[in-house]
Amino acid sequence: MGLKVFWTDFSKKELRDIYEYHKENASLKVAEKLVLGIANETMKLANHPQIGQIEELLKNRNHGFRYLVYKNHKIIYWINQSKNRIEICDVFDTRQNPVKIGRRK
Repeated sequence: MGLKVFWTDFSKKELRDIYEYHKENASLKVAEKLVLGIANETMKLANHPQIGQIEELLKNRNHGFRYLVYKNHKIIYWINQSKNRIEICDVFDTRQNPVKIGRRK
């Protein structure tokens, strides 16, 4: 299929926050490795967009959100057919309260 992977501003902010948190609380190496791993995980979506499971906590939204899991993080995305791309909407730490996954409208 060959769709483009697009990161929204919100998802980029979340990824930066993850990086900063791990840089401060673990190490620069850990932060870089984690963020790179998350980014690399999304690359498989270009050719296999439906590989992720449907996100049950966001079923009430119109986009048909799906997710991939990398370590303790859910990478939330949807397939934007009109723009021929995968939109990464959020990177959610699964150690948080699951209700927070709907924090962004």
